[in-house]
Amino acid sequence: MISILAIFRKIAFLEGCSFLALGITMPLKYKWDMPTPNYWVGMIHGVLFISYVVFLLVIWRRYRWTFKAIFWSLVASLVPFGTFVADKLIFSVAAEK
Repeated sequence: MISILAIFRKIAFLEGCSFLALGITMPLKYKWDMPTPNYWVGMIHGVLFISYVVFLLVIWRRYRWTFKAIFWSLVASLVPFGTFVADKLIFSVAAEK
C-alpha cells in the first residue's frame, strides 16, 4: 500500500512542473495571443496546487510535522523550483523517519 507521503511527493513534483509550464504558457498568451495552452495549464496547476495544500494539511495531522516544516512547504509551493528543493530538504527526510 502506498503511503500518503509518497502520494504527496508525487503531487508536489507535478505541481512544480505545472508551475514551470505556466512560465512557458504565459508568454504564449500575452505575447502571441494564444490563450488556450495557458487556460489548460492554469487549470491543471490550480487543481494540483489545491491538492498539494490539502495533502499537506493531512500530512501535518497524520505525521505531526512541525509548524516550521509546514510553513516552508507552503512557501516552496509559491516559488519556482520550490517544490523540488522541498522534496530534497523536507519531504525525503520525513519519508526516511
